[in-house]
Amino acid sequence: MPNLPADSKNKEIRAYYGALYRAWGPQHWWPAQSRFEVIVGAYLTQNTAWTNVEMALANLRAARALSLTGIRETQLGQIERLIHPAGYFRQKAKRLKLFVEFLDRRYRGSLVRMFARPTGELREELLSLNGIGFETADSILLYAGNHPVFVVDAYTRRILTRHENTFGEIWVRGDSGVG
Repeated sequence: MPNLPADSKNKEIRAYYGALYRAWGPQHWWPAQSRFEVIVGAYLTQNTAWTNVEMALANLRAARALSLTGIRETQLGQIERLIHPAGYFRQKAKRLKLFVEFLDRRYRGSLVRMFARPTGELREELLSLNGIGFETADSILLYAGNHPVFVVDAYTRRILTRHENTFGEIWVRGDSGVG
């Protein structure tokens, strides 16, 4: 039944969420001190282990560059050096700069304005940015923006595939599109 209407899909996902929440309570899963740090972490964690991201975040924090102003005002080469432990540092540094430019241009530098957008519309905007795919967009929406989305990662794909979930075919592609 991979072509179920969005309302049915949303109800099913909310039922999963409700069952997990009742069983385990709030998890405060994403380790960050701010919404912006979540966003930076979402970029940096692509294709690397979280331990490497932690080192890069610590470097940014120590250089006082782990903020919108910090990324905006820090030279690209310096950001590259700071995030080097996270791998693909040249690409990721450019993408962080592009994100801040997007935020400045579209939302006058305000995460509050950005996250006030409807989930589906904001998700499409995020997906249009270089370096943001489904998992990164949904991680930003959920963990930084508190939007009700289901982040599909490798673990989610594995669980849903093993349990032959009716939405497994959609989620294995990584395009849950739920919000």
